[in-house]
Amino acid sequence: MRVHLVDGTFELFRAHFSPRSPAHRAAAGWEAKATVGLAISLLGLLHDAAEAVTHVAVAFDNPIRSFRNELWHAYKSDAGVPSELRAQFDAAEEATRALGVTVWSMRDLEADDALATGAFRFREAVEQVRIVTPDKDLGQCLAGRRVVMVDRMRRRELDEEGLLVRRGIRPESVPDYLALVGDSADGIPGLPGFGARTAARLLGAHGKLEGIPAEPARWPAAIRGATQLARTLEAGRDAAALYRRLATLVTDAPLAESLEDLRWRGIPRADFERWCAAVDARPLVATLDGRNARWSDG
Repeated sequence: MRVHLVDGTFELFRAHFSPRSPAHRAAAGWEAKATVGLAISLLGLLHDAAEAVTHVAVAFDNPIRSFRNELWHAYKSDAGVPSELRAQFDAAEEATRALGVTVWSMRDLEADDALATGAFRFREAVEQVRIVTPDKDLGQCLAGRRVVMVDRMRRRELDEEGLLVRRGIRPESVPDYLALVGDSADGIPGLPGFGARTAARLLGAHGKLEGIPAEPARWPAAIRGATQLARTLEAGRDAAALYRRLATLVTDAPLAESLEDLRWRGIPRADFERWCAAVDARPLVATLDGRNARWSDG
């Protein structure tokens, strides 16, 4: 048995900005492109024979602001989100529920925290936790082949060994890595001069920020400009510690659902038909019938 944990915010944004999908208005006139695109993407996952979904939850940021905005003024927020997309946050959750899928709607915490909590909570109870997102933050949750990340766009899967090969670090070093190199998607600036290779070599050798020696002579020999970088790190250790705090995901978010609550029993037909009518997407029902979709009565 496997459990799929989906980054709903990523899927919603991807659907909104996709150049392949035309604008789509709901019956009431509001822009629904992102919501319908999200639903279609989730339907693709739910009926993917290779994924064989049995237990699933989708996590959303609603709103995008979280406790991290109190720690760092420039952390990601709703600022800059197109108004027509921001207006669909609640609708996206409604669409997901219409598919018979558990929704984790995060307010003070983030969707990533819900995914990390789910991975931590269920990883010993199932054969595999599959975190459906390309977001590099979630790399800190990888555990052997027990917890993996799935990038459905690129048809790629990443496990703990793959992270080591690709980035040169272990999951426990991911927050430290992001503290050094930064993460523009989250508004984390990182430290000046620290690129991916330098950070990977340092953390590959020393594991955590605290383990990196102040003396550059003790750094891996392949690092160029070590003397200046060592000065930068020493001057910026407090900032780096803050950035790591921002990048560290919560693994004890208050999620009420048990593993059994995440069991997907199929699409509740009546609910889905009502949703299709509301967003003016009735052809989806006929399409699913033609593909022998999995329906449920409840």
